[in-house]
Amino acid sequence: MTKKYDLKDRLIDFAVRIIRLSENLPNTKAGKHISGQILRSGTSPAPNYGEAISAESRADFIHKLKIALKELRETEVWLKIIIQSKIVKNINRLTPLIEETDELISILFKSIDTAKKKNTKK
Repeated sequence: MTKKYDLKDRLIDFAVRIIRLSENLPNTKAGKHISGQILRSGTSPAPNYGEAISAESRADFIHKLKIALKELRETEVWLKIIIQSKIVKNINRLTPLIEETDELISILFKSIDTAKKKNTKK
């Protein structure tokens, strides 16, 4: 039986995976820079989604989801930079993380689109 994750759990799991990745980047000037950037962007979607759940209005909900989406897209770029620069030895291990990033981006994009449509129906 597979465990079903809700979006909040998936975003938290994603943040943990990003933390582990950042901890394993090389202790070089580039490694430290990328580590800090991906750590910031990759751990941001989970708390932003948490804020969206408690939004004060649909507009606030949409805004918070857009922030989470923006941070996921930034994280995706950093992951691609890591892969193309070959700053880590086994870049094949990053494939599942890229796939999860793409899935989360799709989910948030669709959620924003749905929330906007519901907002205009009122």
